[in-house]
Amino acid sequence: MITWLTYGITGIAALAGLLCVVLGLIGRKPSDLSLGSAALVELLLLVQLVVAIIAPATGNNIYGDPIEFYAYLICALIIPAAAVFWGLLDRTRWSTVIVGVGLLAVSVMVIRMEVIWTTVAA
Repeated sequence: MITWLTYGITGIAALAGLLCVVLGLIGRKPSDLSLGSAALVELLLLVQLVVAIIAPATGNNIYGDPIEFYAYLICALIIPAAAVFWGLLDRTRWSTVIVGVGLLAVSVMVIRMEVIWTTVAA
């Protein structure tokens, strides 16, 4: 994995998650801002997927368990899409909070993927 990309995705996902949680708690329904921020995180995760596929071919190998890494990556790809789907179906302020919580979970998962990629398995 590329470290700066990992931290960039983590930071953007965390900021977008906090924004969505705050917007939901003040009563805003899902909008272009909240759903668009989730779409941006999804796009960045797709970039991460491409990097994770290409990186081993260039010598940047996974030191941890590759199955665990790709399981985290696939789940991280599903969460923003499912949260946006929920936000489009349930047009209440709580769905905006759900999108935010999903994005906060993705930020934690990306950090865990970095740990799996760089830490030697026992």
